Amino acid sequence: MTGTTGMTVTATEAALDLIGELKSRFGADLLFHQSGGCCDGSAPMCFQQGDYIIGGSDVLVGEIGGVPLYMNADQHARWQHTSLVIDAIDGIGGMFSLENGSGKRFLTRSDVCQR
Repeated sequence: MTGTTGMTVTATEAALDLIGELKSRFGADLLFHQSGGCCDGSAPMCFQQGDYIIGGSDVLVGEIGGVPLYMNADQHARWQHTSLVIDAIDGIGGMFSLENGSGKRFLTRSDVCQR
């Protein structure tokens, strides 16, 4: 899906399956925030809406599996010419992300887009 910024965001089947599992456990009101490198690297972090406050400097860049994905405006300025693919792989999830403890983790892959 193309967000409000023109950036393309998609998800793999593995990511969509994990999102479905998280919706079953935590409800449908989830959101992603693309981490900017602190704490858990640059992983997309999944939260229940209300547990993560979207700030004035956050940008909606797309939606995957019915879940909005945001990133900080400074990070978006650097990534705006990329196509993001959110994947799920075996591993330990982000410390604060809902998939932590599931044996899976979300991962962002990106390709540079020509504009």
